[in-house]
Amino acid sequence: MLTVYTQSDQALSWIERHGHCPPAFVCVLGFTETGLIPGISAAGKTPADRKFTAIADAEFLIRGTTAGATYPLPPLISGVSPVFITKALVDALGTPVYLFNSGLPVPPSVAAIDLGGQPARCLSTGQALSLGTVEHLFRQGLQWGEKLAQEHTDSYLVLSECVVGGTTTALGVLLGLGIAAGGKVNSSHPHCNHQQKLALVHQGLNHCSPNQDPMAVVAAVGDPMQIVVAGMAIAASHSTGVMLAGGTQMLAVYALIQALAQQRNLRVDFSRLVVGTTKWVCEDATGDTVGLANLLSPVVLLAPQLSFAPSLYPQLRVYEQGFVKEGVGAGAMAIAAQLYKNWDQDQLLGLIENLIARELGPGLGSPQK
Repeated sequence: MLTVYTQSDQALSWIERHGHCPPAFVCVLGFTETGLIPGISAAGKTPADRKFTAIADAEFLIRGTTAGATYPLPPLISGVSPVFITKALVDALGTPVYLFNSGLPVPPSVAAIDLGGQPARCLSTGQALSLGTVEHLFRQGLQWGEKLAQEHTDSYLVLSECVVGGTTTALGVLLGLGIAAGGKVNSSHPHCNHQQKLALVHQGLNHCSPNQDPMAVVAAVGDPMQIVVAGMAIAASHSTGVMLAGGTQMLAVYALIQALAQQRNLRVDFSRLVVGTTKWVCEDATGDTVGLANLLSPVVLLAPQLSFAPSLYPQLRVYEQGFVKEGVGAGAMAIAAQLYKNWDQDQLLGLIENLIARELGPGLGSPQK
């Protein structure tokens, strides 16, 4: 039920080393005004919805209960948030959860560690973040990566994200670093909006001269989550396993780690790093995640073969049509559950459907045959 898409020998070595361990779940919340552009993302029907998607996902991950939420989960174009997948598995595994605010428009409604960052401006400006903010967030990432690894010596870290518009800033970082990622990234749409993304990225890069300097690239066209997770992964890799939880966005973080390691002569144990996502990302015919991963060799790309095709819930079945695909570490937590508990397709789907039944109740959550 687990597919290794790249670097099979390194993947098997990582699984042998860390797969029997319980995960510790980290989610870095961030925001970019890129996510407010009409049509850029399906993670919320309207720009107003998307402004608070990360905050709503964080609240649901910790508290559950959509009824009476301070920030209810926003309606999507189709389907339900991937946070349902993550929460069902985090709860079932008893996984510790750490939330970090790398730069949000308003503070989260649940406890989160504030890293002193800022929301990013739209990448089309070429001035998404100040260089000082990027450097500060990188140092914070290094410090917290080391601290979390020391606190979880018998676990590995799942480093996840929630940034609406993040696949577009990922494309910006990849192209800014000189990686030929055009046409290879994914999105929350069933058919990736490559032209829209590329136009915005080129507009941003034309406004600046990052010269492939990784910090300058993030400052120009990135988002605050990326540099935090890069720092966390670099520091944590010295002593424990790390699963970068996501598709396009975490491949961009991996590329950032490679560039930072080379430019700043930083020690990184790449044998401890893997990228875990969903099959809906890896097998999306409108992107080329596996091809992108191969450009970043030797990155390991893993995904569970979790299927929602047999689900009674239409909100889950649309994942098989290419909606939503991934987010909030959903794919990585499914991998973790399979490796640590050996849970199969039926057990995983049952946990997720049970959560939907409890949270959404009759009506939206009613199963349809």
